[in-house]
Amino acid sequence: MASNSLLLIAISTLLFFSVAAPVITTTSSSDLVSDGVQNGYGGILRLNPFVSAEESEACEQTYGFMPCTNTALGNLFLILVYGYLMFLAATYLSAGSELLLEILGPGLVGGLLLPMLGALPDAMLILVSGLSGSVEVAQEQVYVGMGLLAGSTVMLITVIWGACINVGKCDIVSSVAVDNQDTKGFNLVGSGVSTDIWTRYSAMIMAVSVLPFIVVQFPQILHSDSGRHLAVLIGLIVSVSLLIAYCVYQVIQPKLQRRRLAFAKHKHVRSRILKYLKMRALGRLLDDHGKPNHDVLAKLFTSIDSDGDARLSHSELRALVVGMRLYEINLNEDDAVNKVMKDFDTSENNEIDFEEFVAGIANWLEEAKGSKINAHIAGPDTLKYIHDYYEETKKEHDLLGDDAGEEDEEEGVDDPRGTTIKAVLFLLIGTFIAAAFADPLVDAVGNFSAATSIPSFFISFIALPVATNSSEAVSAIIFASRKKQRSASLTFSELYGAVTMNNILCLSVFLALVYARGLTWDFSSEVLVILIVCIVMGVFGSLRTTFPLWTSFIAFALYPFSLILVYVLDYVFGWS
Repeated sequence: MASNSLLLIAISTLLFFSVAAPVITTTSSSDLVSDGVQNGYGGILRLNPFVSAEESEACEQTYGFMPCTNTALGNLFLILVYGYLMFLAATYLSAGSELLLEILGPGLVGGLLLPMLGALPDAMLILVSGLSGSVEVAQEQVYVGMGLLAGSTVMLITVIWGACINVGKCDIVSSVAVDNQDTKGFNLVGSGVSTDIWTRYSAMIMAVSVLPFIVVQFPQILHSDSGRHLAVLIGLIVSVSLLIAYCVYQVIQPKLQRRRLAFAKHKHVRSRILKYLKMRALGRLLDDHGKPNHDVLAKLFTSIDSDGDARLSHSELRALVVGMRLYEINLNEDDAVNKVMKDFDTSENNEIDFEEFVAGIANWLEEAKGSKINAHIAGPDTLKYIHDYYEETKKEHDLLGDDAGEEDEEEGVDDPRGTTIKAVLFLLIGTFIAAAFADPLVDAVGNFSAATSIPSFFISFIALPVATNSSEAVSAIIFASRKKQRSASLTFSELYGAVTMNNILCLSVFLALVYARGLTWDFSSEVLVILIVCIVMGVFGSLRTTFPLWTSFIAFALYPFSLILVYVLDYVFGWS
C-alpha cells in the first residue's frame, strides 16, 4: 500500500505540471511563428503543430483546472492515468473493507457494507457520466456509464470466471474436484473446480437480479414510445427493492448456513451410526416383514451398554460416536451425542431403554429408505440403501461447505482501535479518489471517442472495467489458485455477488440519473447482452456444483460474443 501511495503522489505531481504547463498554441491559422502582431492583435506562439486551433478551443478542463487534450494519444494517456487512479481507489476500498470485516465480522458488514463498497467505483463513474453539462451532453456521456455497467458485468462473469476455473482446477473424481490434487493437467473433462450449494444460490440470485432490466425495457419490447419514463421509475423501484432484499439475505445467510450445516451433520451422524451398526450386526436389522429385528438389535444394544444396566447413558452414546471416528466432518461430539439422545429418548429422562432404541433405529431406517427413489426394492437387506444414505448425507454436508477447522480460519485482531482507524482511512482515501477522478475519466473517454471516432460505449465496455475491477479480479484469481472447494466457493460467490450488485445497486444509480434528468432510455442491445450473459451463466451456475475445464471456454466465448452482438445490433440493424 505504501508503494501505491508513492505512485499516487507521482501521478498527482505529473497532473499538476500538466496543468501548470498547458499546450501552447495560437489562434492563427498559420503554423509559422508569429512576429507578435497579427491584424492588429497580439498573436500567441504555437509550439505544437499537431494541435489545431479548433481542438484547442474545444478542449474543456474538468473542474476548470484538470489537464485536457483533444488528441487521441493525449486522451489515451489520461485514460491510463485516471484509470490507474480508479484502480487505486478500488484497492483502498477493498483493503479497508477487509480490515472492517476482521474487526466486525460478517453480518451487517459482510452483508451491507462490503458489497456496496465493492461497487462504489463503478457507481461513481455511472453517476458522473450523466450529471455533467446540459441534458444533451449528459445523454451523450451516459453511454459511458452504460458501457461500464455492461462491461463490468460481462468481464466478471466471463473472463474472470473462466480464469478462476483454469487456475483453480483440480482432479475430478466421482464428479467432485479433489482438494490440492492436480495431476491430470489440461484435461477438459477430468479436471475442474467444485463449489458448495451456497454458490449455486448466489448464481440463482444473480440470474434473478436482471429483472429490473426487463422491466425498464418493456416499452421497447412492445415497440411503444409512450410510458418509457414511467418504466424507468418502475424499474428503479424494483431495483431498489431487490437491493434491500439482497442485503437482508446477505445478513441472515450466515445464520441459515450454520443451521443447515448443523442439520446436515446430524443426518450424517445418523447414517454413520446405521452403517456402523449394520457392519457389527450378526444378521439383518429388519426382518422379512420389514419390521425391526429385535434379536439383532438386542445384541447391538447390549454391545453398546457397557455397564449392563439395560439403559444407554450419555457417556455410552459418546463412546459410540467417538468410536466411529467421523474424521471426514468437523464434528462437535458433545453436540452430536445430545442430538442422538434427543432422537431416541422419548421419555426425556436422559437415558435410552431398549424399546426407545428399537423405535429410534426404526425411524432412522425409514428415513434412509425414503432418501432414495428405488428404496422400495431394497427389501429387508438394508446394507445397500444404508450405504447410499450414508453417501448422500456426506455429499450433502460437503455441498454446504463446512468452514470449521480450516487452517486459514480468521483470528482475532490484536489492535482493534488501530485497525479501525486504518480501515476508516483506507475507505476515506478510496472514496475521495473515486469521487475526484471519476468525472475526469469520463471526460477523457468522451474526448478519446471524439478523436478516434470509436463509440464511447466500446471504450468504456473494454477499458473502464479493467480499471474498476482489477483489484477484485486479481484477488479472485489468487484465491482460486489455492485449489480447494472452500476457496473456489468463496471466489465464485464473490463474482456472482459483484455482478448482482452491478445489476441492482449500479443500475439503481443509473436509473435514478435517467429519471431525474429526463434522459432517454435507449439501450436495447446493451440490455440484451447483460440479459444473455447473466441468465446463461446464472442458470449454468445454479444447475451444477462441479465445473470441468471445458466450461471455462463457454465463459470466455461469451465476452467477444457480447461485443460482436452489440456492434451488429447497433450498427447493422440500427437498434440504438
